[in-house]
Amino acid sequence: MSATSTIMAISTVQISSRRPYSSCAYHQSPHVCSHNAKPAIALGTSMIKSVGLHHEVSSVETVDCSERLEAVRRRMEGDPRARLEMIDTIQHLGISHHFQQHIHQTLTKMWDWDAGQDLFATALHFRLLRHNGFPTFSPEQVFKKFMDKRGRLKESIRRDTWGMLSLYEASYLGGEGEGEDVLVEAMDFTRAHLHGSIPHLSPELGRHVVNSLRLPRHLRMGRLEAAHYIHEYGNSSNHIHDLLQMAKSDFDMVQSLHQRELAEICRSLLSNNLYYIASFLINTIFSLLCLYIYIYIYIYRWWKQLGLVDKLGFGRDRPSECFLWTVGIFPEPYYSDCRIELTKTICILLIMDDIFDSYGSFNELVLFTEAIKRWDLDAMEEVPEYMRICYMALYNTTNEIAYRVQKEHGLTVVAHLKRTWIDIFEAFLEEARWFNSGHIPSFKEYLENGVTSAGSYMALVHAFFLIGEDLSKENIAKMKPYPRLFSCSGQILRLWDDLGTSREEQERGDNACSIQCYMRENGISEEEEGRKYVRQLIRKLWLELNNFAMASSNALPQSIVRASLNVARTAQMKGEQVQDAEATPSPVCDSDPIPSHSASRS
Repeated sequence: MSATSTIMAISTVQISSRRPYSSCAYHQSPHVCSHNAKPAIALGTSMIKSVGLHHEVSSVETVDCSERLEAVRRRMEGDPRARLEMIDTIQHLGISHHFQQHIHQTLTKMWDWDAGQDLFATALHFRLLRHNGFPTFSPEQVFKKFMDKRGRLKESIRRDTWGMLSLYEASYLGGEGEGEDVLVEAMDFTRAHLHGSIPHLSPELGRHVVNSLRLPRHLRMGRLEAAHYIHEYGNSSNHIHDLLQMAKSDFDMVQSLHQRELAEICRSLLSNNLYYIASFLINTIFSLLCLYIYIYIYIYRWWKQLGLVDKLGFGRDRPSECFLWTVGIFPEPYYSDCRIELTKTICILLIMDDIFDSYGSFNELVLFTEAIKRWDLDAMEEVPEYMRICYMALYNTTNEIAYRVQKEHGLTVVAHLKRTWIDIFEAFLEEARWFNSGHIPSFKEYLENGVTSAGSYMALVHAFFLIGEDLSKENIAKMKPYPRLFSCSGQILRLWDDLGTSREEQERGDNACSIQCYMRENGISEEEEGRKYVRQLIRKLWLELNNFAMASSNALPQSIVRASLNVARTAQMKGEQVQDAEATPSPVCDSDPIPSHSASRS
């Protein structure tokens, strides 16, 4: 599934407009709660409150919503298994922000609950604890009762399809360390048996199994998954009416929030004609597509005013593709500014990549890299005119982002931002050297350089400062050298990109990618063997990434941890396409990162 089709899929979920209700969770990042709302502005016949990224709109809960909340909360006081299923459904529907306290209290009380021989409940309990940041006993201890004397899962659990499905989902939250190997075995065991059972299952259970095998919950993008699941849940014969209505109303409320924040963008940044077009859309469309259209209008306007492609006469003109990547990284409604600013950097990154990839001579690329390392306007005099245009665009955009961070968080961060760009240019130049000399690097050398040239570090460092959560000296110091958390998600991104584009790039005569580097280093002639190794490495990287997500000490803020996980999750989209092209399901579902960056040439 392409990025565009993934995003467009949201609009196919038909959710009617209902009386809206609100809470602070809709309007801003959970770590910022300001009470200075801006004045309302008129748009057509409606009044839409103007809201900045970190401004709260006064909460207005309807009586119906209060009653629904209470009804759902009462259901969370049932028997232990029913409570866990309720929490899982609430989180799947994307409305857990209404129940955070209840969820935390429930899981705290049930932390050491023993589900006995109920595999479904045991695995669900384990998954929910880890997903919500609770410590757990080792998987070896938790699932010991379902293992035989040899330490392997009992064959008898094959008869419990719901239990195996629950265990399969839980296995994706495995990490590295003592007792974690049980989840690796559980993943392989349950996948094989679930896949073989599909022809014999009821239609409803079969759909659940197929969906999980295609992409397990832990690897899915939350907001898109909620949109799809609302529709699926509504068609379920045993859905809870109050929960479904709340999910639909919540979905509509998020659209209302998008309208408010984008009305602010339209009012302050768009021309009159675009403003009225956006006003019409705001008043007539209720879908996430509305958000993407509004922000795209602003980004497209910025991109055309920048005029890089027109002035240069070459380069990828893809602001919409770049924006869709940021939607994957920042799905939460309150991250509009992050999506907009990061889209700008990715647009410029593609142009710079094109210069190194197909336009600049090697000597020009050396001069360009040296000029970027100096980071002053006088350095522009040493490079060709087309490079000066790009230099100015990068210089100005970076300084504008640094100014935003300075204004909102009181920190001077231009040195941190420019360092990410200098590293990217040095990585680009290294790839140009490889191409010009015909050198094939080692797998390790390629991957270390490839994570940087793909823009992963740049995107996540910019995101860290734009989000602005817990910008302590200790956390800022962790940005240099780049955190291993960023490296893990960046490597997953780069490797899935290689899986999706390696054959095409080799036909064009590009640099060797990770697959070819591994094959040459290990004397392998069959490409499929190299691709298998890359998939296995991605699986191992997810284990390490999960460790960071579960870390309780010396950890980065949860917001940037989530963004790092979402970089890897966004990398599923193109990989999912690769998986569909291959006959067998892969251990980890795949995709593409920030748009791919090919090898450099003279």
